[in-house]
Amino acid sequence: MNTRLYVSNLAVTTTYNDLMDLFSVHGNVTEVNLRVDRANDRPSGFGIVTMATPEGARAAVEALNGKQMGTHALSVNEAQPHEDRAGLSGDRNSRPR
Repeated sequence: MNTRLYVSNLAVTTTYNDLMDLFSVHGNVTEVNLRVDRANDRPSGFGIVTMATPEGARAAVEALNGKQMGTHALSVNEAQPHEDRAGLSGDRNSRPR
């Protein structure tokens, strides 16, 4: 079963290969997705790394959460399903009144 990891505080210069190399030490990586800001087509500073097994994902979180990558301390944790994230609305224009 694949486990998705949310990785944030990435340098804008971080590449697919950087993340693949970093995470593959801890288990088989099935996918790396670096997010890009649609407005300016620049890296957003976060991404999703999908590990092939929950054990590999746990090992990666334990080893890499807080690890320095260049001048940035990474934040790595298991990605939450979209519907489980509290406080987020599907309508970006809605605001509490």
